[in-house]
Amino acid sequence: MQPNYQNYQQQKQQKDQEPEEQPRRRPFWRMVFWLLLILPLVLYYFWLSDGGDANRIELDYSRFRQQVVAENVTAVTFDNMEIRGELIEPVTVPAADAAGDAATVTGTEFITHIPSVGDDSLLALLEENEVTVTAVPPADNTLWAILINILPFLLLIGLGYFFISRMRQPGQQIFSMGQSRARLYDDEQEPITFSDVAGLEGAKTELEEIVAYLKSPERVQRLGGQAPKGILLVGPPGTGKTLLARAVAGEAGVPFFSITGSDFMEMFVGVGASRVRGLFDDARKAAPCIIFIDELDSIGRRRGAGLGGGHDEREQTLNQMLSEMDGFEPTENVVVMAATNRPDILDPALLRPGRFDRQITVNLPTLSARKEILEIHARGKPFAPDVDLHELARGTPGFSGADLENILNEAALLAARQEKDAIERTDLEEARDKILMGLEREGLALTEKEREMIAYHEAGHAVIAAVLPHADPIHKVTIVPRGKAMGVTQQLPEREKYIYPREYMLDRLAVMMGGRAAENMKFSTATSGAENDLKQATQLARRMVLDWGMSDRFGFMALGSRSQQVFLGEEITRGRDYSETTAREVDEAIMSILDAAFNRAEETLQTYRDGLAAVANALMEKEEMLGEEVLALLELDSVATAVS
Repeated sequence: MQPNYQNYQQQKQQKDQEPEEQPRRRPFWRMVFWLLLILPLVLYYFWLSDGGDANRIELDYSRFRQQVVAENVTAVTFDNMEIRGELIEPVTVPAADAAGDAATVTGTEFITHIPSVGDDSLLALLEENEVTVTAVPPADNTLWAILINILPFLLLIGLGYFFISRMRQPGQQIFSMGQSRARLYDDEQEPITFSDVAGLEGAKTELEEIVAYLKSPERVQRLGGQAPKGILLVGPPGTGKTLLARAVAGEAGVPFFSITGSDFMEMFVGVGASRVRGLFDDARKAAPCIIFIDELDSIGRRRGAGLGGGHDEREQTLNQMLSEMDGFEPTENVVVMAATNRPDILDPALLRPGRFDRQITVNLPTLSARKEILEIHARGKPFAPDVDLHELARGTPGFSGADLENILNEAALLAARQEKDAIERTDLEEARDKILMGLEREGLALTEKEREMIAYHEAGHAVIAAVLPHADPIHKVTIVPRGKAMGVTQQLPEREKYIYPREYMLDRLAVMMGGRAAENMKFSTATSGAENDLKQATQLARRMVLDWGMSDRFGFMALGSRSQQVFLGEEITRGRDYSETTAREVDEAIMSILDAAFNRAEETLQTYRDGLAAVANALMEKEEMLGEEVLALLELDSVATAVS
């Protein structure tokens, strides 16, 4: 298979050289176009115009006749309607009558013009005064006429060439609409290997089989087997699905065709299917190779979904892709990789064996993986001695690889804005807060009463988070308005959690209710600041009842097991699996859990009333507090010493 790849590389290099020659040709044709445009004007000036004469004066026709009658004219030359001649005695004329800049002009050579009405007595007058008459034959203006006639055509040709050259540029290829828009990356263009991908050890292990097959397919073929034709990478955005696909191509040393699902779609009928055929034809010529389709769900959605059927052009494109993938022979050595974060809406025909045989889940990075990702993106960036990437990794649970890269980039921008020589810990903290909570809202005028309410609200969250044994440790409390929030209480887990017990859920609900409980206890009122807390608490309690079986009434029932549909037709026809009576009981169970969480939060704050006031006063003074400061005010060494 290697000779095919070499031939393809040679053909690609020849094609790559053509765009390099094109810029050399364009200036030449542009120069020819402008020469053809200017040449008639130049010819007219030098061929039909005599360029003028500084010693020649221009006489009025009446004054010319006077000079003839006065026998001061010796000879004249007729050139169409123009008369040129010589005088015996010089004549002075005003500057308005002459082609000069002086007030008056004197000369013996003159020029005048016959009136448009003609003068039948002029020849008789000249003969009577013995003036020598010479006539110039009419000029042959054939060339000039030809140039005048073809000039519009030259302009049209030039404009046509200009627009055609513009349409041939990327993104404007009207005449090549059906051609594939896949970008080719080969092993000579910034190769990426598995060493450049942090974490994802399980996914890399699965993909090593594809690398081994692309490097030496005969090892599998001699046993009668074949590698998976299609591999679907599934995971949240920013987790490194595209990077993994490029790493497979870099490890195998084969061409890598990259395209997004939206690149197949156009307003013209049949263009998507044509581009699919072109893509797979190019891949067969370059085999062994990899085709990577990003955002597969844009063209791979389930056919016939929704009201009124589906999108015909998208479905035809999907049908062509299904046909191309199923038509591969074992010897073609073309592997199709795709990425999506919505596998639930893909057409079932895509996921059957023979097409996308294998699905690899690319999860959010764990703590150790986040540290490795930060170390990779930290290359080339100067850091101060107080920077601890492990601490930053611990403080970013749920962050994807793209989010971690963004944190380091934002920190570098903040440090550069303050003209620092290195990125400090405060820059990383500020960048993390900026991404999590948004920008600080400057110029927000709050009264002292409003600041006190916000401080007690956040202090309620902080005190309960610090006291309850199963709650995540408190990291930071702030009443600085950021984004839509007037204050934030941050909690960071000590380690990665994959299973959440019921005790953890109840403590989390109590922490969410801590803000409203503090408002009620201190000011005997409720504010709109608890809106997001109540929404999250209600959603969590609903899942405890419907999905996790954590209620006393529906302990072993999963009432909300149906997956959420994204198509309008399926959403309308989808019904509940339980009756209206059960739905009422579900609402009562949810309300019971929320009431118990609020009562528990109030009891805890009553026990630590003095600590609540101390934290609130400190927040009003400092605006931000770390978790260690909150524990110190509550006279707690750590969360382990707290009581429930």
